[in-house]
Amino acid sequence: MSETAQPAGPGRPKDPAKREAILAAAKTLFLGNGYEGSSMEAIAAEAGVSKLTLYSHFKDKEALFCAAVQATCEQRLPSSLFHPAPELPIEQALGALATAFWSLVSSPESIGLHRLMITVAPQNPDMSRLFYEAGPQRVLQDTRQFLQVATSRGQLQVTDALKAAEHFCSLVKGLNHFHQLIGHSGPLDEAQLREHIADVVALFIRAYRP
Repeated sequence: MSETAQPAGPGRPKDPAKREAILAAAKTLFLGNGYEGSSMEAIAAEAGVSKLTLYSHFKDKEALFCAAVQATCEQRLPSSLFHPAPELPIEQALGALATAFWSLVSSPESIGLHRLMITVAPQNPDMSRLFYEAGPQRVLQDTRQFLQVATSRGQLQVTDALKAAEHFCSLVKGLNHFHQLIGHSGPLDEAQLREHIADVVALFIRAYRP
């Protein structure tokens, strides 16, 4: 499945700017050409780096794909949102998290990656596993930890934090996410999003109020 990895170069410090360029090139080519249609050589050329530099950052195409998925998540959903200050009201903390999560799943990169995985999965189920572990599973685990901390602070009463995280993420995605995936409609506008997030947060707090 993965292309043959090349030996990494000497132990020089890796250039963060080159890593970012590689990740940007990988996302562009994966979304444009698909996973199998995107070679490491093409990604290196798109990023303007040598193959040696590319392999010094990522050992193979699978590792690069996972890193591209993780980078997409971290860009739209920074880790700080999962660790709000104790004095922040739970409504505000949930609202900020829900807004950022919706921005992530509704982004062109995320919609494109979901569509890509739907086409890849029948021929390459391992890619589905890699995608899930690099993206959705990490978000669910971080949300679970967020809810566990909120429960320990007395802000919520959650007994099964993973199930509650699934509920939360599903509520945020709503029907609009499915509409975007099938090309039925675009994302919510600003006013619609504010109303949607307020509804989600209110419903979730009613379900898990202490």
